[in-house]
Amino acid sequence: MSIYLISTMSIHDPETYRKYTALTPPTVKRHGGRFLTRGEQVVTVEGEQFKDRMVIMEFPDEAHIRAWMSDPEYVAAAQYRYAASTGRIVIQQGGTNTEDPNPNV
Repeated sequence: MSIYLISTMSIHDPETYRKYTALTPPTVKRHGGRFLTRGEQVVTVEGEQFKDRMVIMEFPDEAHIRAWMSDPEYVAAAQYRYAASTGRIVIQQGGTNTEDPNPNV
C-alpha cells in the first residue's frame, strides 16, 4: 500500500529554492519514491485561494519516507529549502477501499 507525502511551501527566495529542487529528484528515486506533482498549478475550487507551491510524492511505505528524509544527501539539500521557504510536509497512508469507501470514515 502506497503512502503519500504532501508538501506545501511559501517561497520567499526562488533562486535558493531552485538549488533544493535541482538536488532532490535523485534522492527521491533512490528511496523508492516518485513525484506525482511537482509545483504544477493548483486551482482552488472552494475556500481560501491556495497560493503556495504543492508537491505530492508517492513512496512504498513510511520507512522509505523516513529513510529519504534522513539521507545525508537530502539533509544537505534541505538546507536550501529551509533558507528559501516556509511550509508544511505531511504524510498520509493510501486507502485500501477506494472503489466503495466506508461512508462513516
